[in-house]
Amino acid sequence: MSGTAASMPRPVSQMADTLIGSEIIRLAWEINDLIKKGATIFNFTIGDFDPALFPIPAGLRERIIAALQAGHTNYPPANGIPELRQAISRFLKRMTGISVTSDELLVTSGGRPAIYCIYITLLDSGDRVVFPVPSWNSNHYCHLAGAVAVGIETRAENNFMPTADELRPHLSDATLLALCSPQNPTGTVFSKQGLAAICDLVWEENRRRAGRKKPLYILYDQMYWSLTYDGTQHYDPVSLCPELRPYTLYADGMSKVFAATGLRVGWAFGPAHIIEKMKSISSHIGAWAPKPEQVAAAGFLDDAVAVNHFLEHFRDQLNRRLKAFYNGLMELRREGFPVNAIPPQAALYLTVDINLKGKRTADGRLLTTTADATDYLLHQCGIALVPFYAFGASPESTWYRLSVGTCKEHETEEALRRLREGLAQLK
Repeated sequence: MSGTAASMPRPVSQMADTLIGSEIIRLAWEINDLIKKGATIFNFTIGDFDPALFPIPAGLRERIIAALQAGHTNYPPANGIPELRQAISRFLKRMTGISVTSDELLVTSGGRPAIYCIYITLLDSGDRVVFPVPSWNSNHYCHLAGAVAVGIETRAENNFMPTADELRPHLSDATLLALCSPQNPTGTVFSKQGLAAICDLVWEENRRRAGRKKPLYILYDQMYWSLTYDGTQHYDPVSLCPELRPYTLYADGMSKVFAATGLRVGWAFGPAHIIEKMKSISSHIGAWAPKPEQVAAAGFLDDAVAVNHFLEHFRDQLNRRLKAFYNGLMELRREGFPVNAIPPQAALYLTVDINLKGKRTADGRLLTTTADATDYLLHQCGIALVPFYAFGASPESTWYRLSVGTCKEHETEEALRRLREGLAQLK
């Protein structure tokens, strides 16, 4: 047998061979292993909903059953059934004021294929993508598209949202600016002034290019836009700066705002000529949403009374949990424990700071890294959180994402009690 392992050809593509695994999935394996061994774990890592706590709207469920019974089980059109695209257009206009035609809409199997299609359609190998960190999956989409990832570390004093000043030095040679608001993992949003300043940068950059090179596009992920609390407002680029319409692609859908992550009904919208190219890519990979769900969604989105009723109750339930955690953490902070949090603004996430570096455990172990702190919170306190470094932030960051999508309301008090007990044991 000739040759060595080092000289053997790679068995898979370079892209596949170098794809980074998910830190969240690694955490999930560890959490599940502890639960199997009998541990009680408060798992706040999951960006999903427990259907027993947060069922989908009754009217949507009934329409899905009716669509199945009516035999809507064949292939849908590659860009989504016309009835759904028209209903989405009316829904967006009614709820956000955004005007979009059905030809500017592409229905996909959830938001992920919409985002993937935007990357693949706009980017050539080696193109640069600018995005804030922490952020969800931006680095992985860059890797899949062969793009150069330019992550911009954001700051707690700005609620971990990027500013125009932070982005400005990186846009002159970029092809895509990937933004998300409300932001995953932070649950925070752009202010009107903050987003408008960024829009001005993009508009000026495209005026400077004036057709001499590929435009600078914006990918605007607004999957959580209707889950905002206590007067928080959602803003989007085109509404603030209509001149950006030819350069802005939106990712959106039903997954988060209707607790319908498993139904896989998402959509993208933007310039019709780009959406048409995305439709071709989507059709080749079979990324359309299931037809029964499309038929059901078309009817449900037009039922304004049912939509508003569901969202009002849904927002209240999420906000109550987020506020309970925030208020509890602020009480711990007043007691002198090394914790902090950003007041809840949107989505199902709370941004939490737990800085245990330099602390010693009861058995004398020194906690020197955020990974050490994460391990202590899980094994000693029974609390599972996702550190921001899992979303591209510095390994030195002491901030975490806390998700309430699978949290029973009474669990907030018990989880905070166990956190207090665990922190009190540290020296």
